Amino acid sequence: MKLASLNEGRDGKLIVVSHDLKTATLASGVAPTLQTALEDWTNTEPKLEKLAAHLEAGKVDSFAFDANSAASPLPRAYQWLDAGAYIHHMELARRARGADMPPNALTEPAMHQGASDDFRGPTADMELIDPEHGLDLEAEVCVVLDDVPVGVSEDQAAGHIKLLMLVNDLTLRNILPGELAKGVGFIQSKVANSYSPVAVTPAALGEHWKDGKLCLPIQCHLNETLMGNPDCGVDMTFNFPRLISHAAKTRNLRAGTILGSGTVSNRDHSKGSCCLAEKRMIETGEATTQFLSTGDTVQIEVLDPNGQSVFGAIRQRVVQV
Repeated sequence: MKLASLNEGRDGKLIVVSHDLKTATLASGVAPTLQTALEDWTNTEPKLEKLAAHLEAGKVDSFAFDANSAASPLPRAYQWLDAGAYIHHMELARRARGADMPPNALTEPAMHQGASDDFRGPTADMELIDPEHGLDLEAEVCVVLDDVPVGVSEDQAAGHIKLLMLVNDLTLRNILPGELAKGVGFIQSKVANSYSPVAVTPAALGEHWKDGKLCLPIQCHLNETLMGNPDCGVDMTFNFPRLISHAAKTRNLRAGTILGSGTVSNRDHSKGSCCLAEKRMIETGEATTQFLSTGDTVQIEVLDPNGQSVFGAIRQRVVQV
């Protein structure tokens, strides 16, 4: 099943989207918004699945699905958590700002809580206030959860993953070090992130959802040129159940919580990069890659082996504000 939100109101209008992303139907008879559906998922999921089956069979009124009319599947959320599941990326990103890896990096996931009150849609512009800020893309996979109890085990955590999405977790690289030096995390250096047009259930991913990981490459294009296509299932040190168990060690996680993997990264450099800071660190000698500037375009997408887009594409352009 694939779900999306039309860009209407603060929390969007829930729709069910066909598997090929070509058509959609309103889900207002089941739940007005995705957040509402997640809060009563036991009851709403089978109804949404039935609606999805009817859509595929042509038994309900439908309309053409247009990503330009979509908000983020969750236009805002009660919680956004981002992890560092790909240690290779963490190593390069920390080296770029002169920071050491934590001693427990391979045994305890790195994770932070980010702003979640203002998400951007899949085709919304990336706003650049000052070119000196160093705007960077970060392509990630994320999961959407139902209510998760405190102390949940890894085995139990897997059952709380209800949907998967892609996210462009934008970062202002030149502001980041100063904020982290204060020791209380970052706010200004993490601008509003953008999500894929649709959210997908684990069941709809079939064999590509395995051991708590999405096992497909994620493609990042910068100005129509492929920048990287690392495999999301490779070199992921901590899978999603492990990340969820870590996040819920001392507190509940409420329905609608979004948990990101961190930037997808493979140690095989021939797979390219999903962020510019990583690409700069891989370059030998003086880095020639520049951060994003006005007019640049970014596309982030996952294709299945048949070339079919799984989540739809995040397509964005940098604009000066």
